[in-house]
Amino acid sequence: MALEAEMRRKIAVSIVAVGVFITLIVGIGSTFNQSGLASTGGLALVGAIAAFVLVMAGIGIWLSRSS
Repeated sequence: MALEAEMRRKIAVSIVAVGVFITLIVGIGSTFNQSGLASTGGLALVGAIAAFVLVMAGIGIWLSRSS
């Protein structure tokens, strides 16, 4: 089953976005993990999750309009 070029682009953009999110989560974990995740690290983690949701929504809108 061959994938169309547009579907390959959607898959690639999604994989890159998830990769950036995972890298951000690991970075936050390694930066704020002196003796457990403190309140600052928790806020950074919540901010990263909120940013990921907004970025994925933006990517979805952009991909749907570029078709």
